[in-house]
Amino acid sequence: MAAADERAANPEAPGADPDREPPRNGGEPAVRHRRSRTLWMVLVIAAAAVVWSLNGTGVSVSSLVSGWDNAQKILAGLFPPKTDQELLQSVGSAVVETLQISIAALFFGTAVGLVLALLMAGNIGAPRWLAIPARWVATVFRSVPELLWALVFVAAVGLGPAAGVYAISLHAAGLLAKLVSEQLEAVNVAPVEAVRLTGATRLATAVLAIVPQARNNIASLVLYQWECNIRSSAIIGFVGAGGIGQALGISMRLFRYEELATLMIALLLLVLVVDQISRFLRRRMGAATR
Repeated sequence: MAAADERAANPEAPGADPDREPPRNGGEPAVRHRRSRTLWMVLVIAAAAVVWSLNGTGVSVSSLVSGWDNAQKILAGLFPPKTDQELLQSVGSAVVETLQISIAALFFGTAVGLVLALLMAGNIGAPRWLAIPARWVATVFRSVPELLWALVFVAAVGLGPAAGVYAISLHAAGLLAKLVSEQLEAVNVAPVEAVRLTGATRLATAVLAIVPQARNNIASLVLYQWECNIRSSAIIGFVGAGGIGQALGISMRLFRYEELATLMIALLLLVLVVDQISRFLRRRMGAATR
């Protein structure tokens, strides 16, 4: 009776049922078949999406060939870059203004972005009535491109670098809020729990256990945002928000390609300098960068 009960409880045990067919190892091939079919479906859908997008946007080799003559004229007009003293002084002023826009926008964007990040991070433990609105605000800030924010602020406060600072600050705040909150949530849990077990408050836990672990990564994000601010200031200048972008827009509209080349070189040098400063500061913080 005991053997019968054991066979009834475990029908796959040896000798449980002599008429029962041994289990076949067909599960793994079936899983591989389903995965292969899913992979092919994804590839077909991705290929269809690419073809649909290329047709919708008119991208083709013929469009590049037809625009080659105009591209040659522009490229020929860039050389040699214009280097008279009056233009160089104007370019220098535009570079300084661009640098000022990027630093001011980094200050406001970082201040607002860090506050939003602390409210959004799940392991900080901010009340939901603060965390959810903070997430909504950050989403709105980063969803609207800097160019659209610049159009809004140019209409509100007028032409000039102030509109550029406000526009870049809002977008930078939304972006930093998301990235910094994710860095805060990715820290090691053990030190955080150890501090909490001592009876520390949420604020003390954040200050003593969470923020110190993510400090270097947050600093790298802020420095990278500075580089982004330089590039953004060149774009929003086309709508009158100041900086070197405004000078680029004027040169483009007046077909002054030699001046355009000088401005592009100045912008490239500015980005390279900011990149070197960023790398130096990151090395000082212990990052393994070259």
